[in-house]
Amino acid sequence: MHIVIMGCGRVGSALARTLEKQGHSVAVVDQDPTAFRRLGAGFTGQRVTGVGFDQDTLREAGIEEAGAFAAVSSGDNSNIIAARVARENFGVENVAARIYDPRRAEVYQRLGISTVATVRWTADQMLRRLLPSGSEPNWQDPSGAVQLAEVPVAPAWIGLRLSKLEQAADVRVAFISRLGVGTLPTAETVLQEGDLVHMMMRTADLEAVEAVFAKGPEEH
Repeated sequence: MHIVIMGCGRVGSALARTLEKQGHSVAVVDQDPTAFRRLGAGFTGQRVTGVGFDQDTLREAGIEEAGAFAAVSSGDNSNIIAARVARENFGVENVAARIYDPRRAEVYQRLGISTVATVRWTADQMLRRLLPSGSEPNWQDPSGAVQLAEVPVAPAWIGLRLSKLEQAADVRVAFISRLGVGTLPTAETVLQEGDLVHMMMRTADLEAVEAVFAKGPEEH
């Protein structure tokens, strides 16, 4: 899939690198050409200098062939305008915009534009760390025997490969959320500070898995 990203800040650059690693073609749009340095030398996608909601700029970025568009600049208004142009003028099916104001996010969500309310997301993640309340289920099969859940991991695991966690608790890491971006782990993926770890496991094993991850790796 070809994906266009407006904004080459920390989120946009991380999203672009992750999508490219997953095999997608990516074009990044930013008004500041120096922002593209964040992409690194290994990024092979397009770097388009211009305003992200300008139709000619979007065409240069390949919006007419795009299957998805992400607006992650630092401005709410710019992100919403760009998202609407991508959806309404170019018919892009999968469109998402980062919004700092959660009230605006709710309005545009009702208009059919998927939004990520940055303030609310950050507050929720801070609460998860300040007041840990165990795992957070994401999905469960109809029988209830298997579930996908976000499981808190003790800081002692940071810097180790995710395969160590899998071996210690006999579970499978389905994906991690890093800087708000979902990432499929490989055999070499190392747990970093701030990662949210989503595990696939037997529901009956949930308490045991939580206990393993709450301890340090030296205890296993």
